[in-house]
Amino acid sequence: MENTRIALRKSITQVLDQHDDQMNIWLNGLAGVGKSTVAFTIAEEMKAAQRLVGTFFFSHKHTQKVAAIIPTIAYQLALAFPRVREDIVKAIENDDSLLSPRKSHADQIRELVIKPLETLQFRQEPYVIIIDALDECFPSEEAARLVTLLTDAVAGPDLPVIHVIFTSRPNAAAMPSGVHEILLTTRDDDTIRDVRFFLRASLDKTRTICPTVFGQPPIAWPLEDEFETLAFKAGGLFVYAAMAMNFISAAGYHPQERLELLLREKSTVGADIDQLYQQIIETSQDPLAYCRMLASIIHLSKPLSLAALQDLFHADIQSLAATLEAFSPIILTDGVGNVEIYHASLRDFMSDPLRSKQYHIDDAHAHEHLACCCLDSFLRRSSSSDHYPYLAWDRHIFMACPSSKLRNLLAQFADKILRHWVEAAKDGQYYVRSSALFEVTAACYSLEWIRGWSDLVANWRIRQACMKIARIRGTRGQPYFWIVFDRMRWKFYNPWPWRYKDTWRHNTPSGYRYDLGLIWDSLFRVSYPCIMTALLWGNISTFLRCLTLFVYISTMFFK
Repeated sequence: MENTRIALRKSITQVLDQHDDQMNIWLNGLAGVGKSTVAFTIAEEMKAAQRLVGTFFFSHKHTQKVAAIIPTIAYQLALAFPRVREDIVKAIENDDSLLSPRKSHADQIRELVIKPLETLQFRQEPYVIIIDALDECFPSEEAARLVTLLTDAVAGPDLPVIHVIFTSRPNAAAMPSGVHEILLTTRDDDTIRDVRFFLRASLDKTRTICPTVFGQPPIAWPLEDEFETLAFKAGGLFVYAAMAMNFISAAGYHPQERLELLLREKSTVGADIDQLYQQIIETSQDPLAYCRMLASIIHLSKPLSLAALQDLFHADIQSLAATLEAFSPIILTDGVGNVEIYHASLRDFMSDPLRSKQYHIDDAHAHEHLACCCLDSFLRRSSSSDHYPYLAWDRHIFMACPSSKLRNLLAQFADKILRHWVEAAKDGQYYVRSSALFEVTAACYSLEWIRGWSDLVANWRIRQACMKIARIRGTRGQPYFWIVFDRMRWKFYNPWPWRYKDTWRHNTPSGYRYDLGLIWDSLFRVSYPCIMTALLWGNISTFLRCLTLFVYISTMFFK
């Protein structure tokens, strides 16, 4: 918003205007203080001055695009400075692997950014690169390596002066020496004054565009003590103020009634965003059901359009519509039509049971809902153009808790759909990766999943289908041995794997060998303790189930 963060933007601009020495900036602060907004505003100003080399705004919903950071900056560089475009194109023609995610960042930045920028070394203006939200997609060690790589690369003697701006939360990365740190807080007087200015301007706009409520000319609104209470609750947190205004000005509601709902709960501290989220949830008709749908949207592997969401949640389409309406202050549609949460702090709130309390939906149940929706989409033979279920079903199944509904849907899927996939593969049509079927099979090798013969049959059918598809393709995909026994051992040492998110994806060995002793050791480690425990407990049915599973898997490996 104009006329806000003036002092902060001025101090950043003064640093970026230095012509003699490279000065890098680390803009950090807690979630919701406005780091990304400030970075975007600075980027617009630098672009207007023809000083912007490139930007990259990380997002937890687009982690698959992380590898594209250097090619993206190179693309923006070519658009901003036509003189270097030919050099970038020639570099790609000489080595097209520069665009591959397997290429190192060091090679990419040297060929696609540094060498082309050498042609601009005699220009007097300092340039700027902006990297926003490092903590969204990188662990702290990797973020620190990326920062060091960029700052060292643009500090070369044959380059023009290039300043780099990074934004993140305070503990996102260990910044190298020489980086100028700017800490954004919610207690800064300038920030609090800017939030008050934003609230006053937004309330005045709401008052003006609602003549049927406030009259023409509009009456004074809100009362001064109501405004002071709202400003205190917002503190210096811009995201609180923005979502509070979304709630107050929501279509179809009386602004004064919505304001009173927000002010009903007294706050002892300002910028309490958890209280705001709780109040928004409590105003919905069915908070628990809507939170379940909200958690499912948050746990999607990528943002989906409204049409794709309606197809995915076909069985819960009424709940989806009600959720999107009730939570419209904290859910938005991005620039390309995808439904997103308004701010990452909502994901943090929902994932922490100490913060969301009775509205907490754990990861396992969110993934269970999504896995059921993917399997339901297969059974309905949905013709959605998004194809999300085919891309993400294996991940959701692995992370899900094995409810009876999910196991029944998996059994129906194995019985009715898999043979069509195999037939389609013979005609050259592949619905999913064969490795996805391997992973689903491996994920289901545990006593939590196998509760009866129908589960064993479903698992066997999935395995047979993925082996057939792999043979048709002429490849084994990801090695089956490693997938199965690595996940089995992982589940044995972590009996509730869905609580540890994607740890297994980082622990799977990259190589493999047909070591029968190692395979037998893995089977023994998993099955033997289960069988002995069942015997000690005197539970004959559990013992028989363990023994059957052990013999079944052993037969699969050694036949």
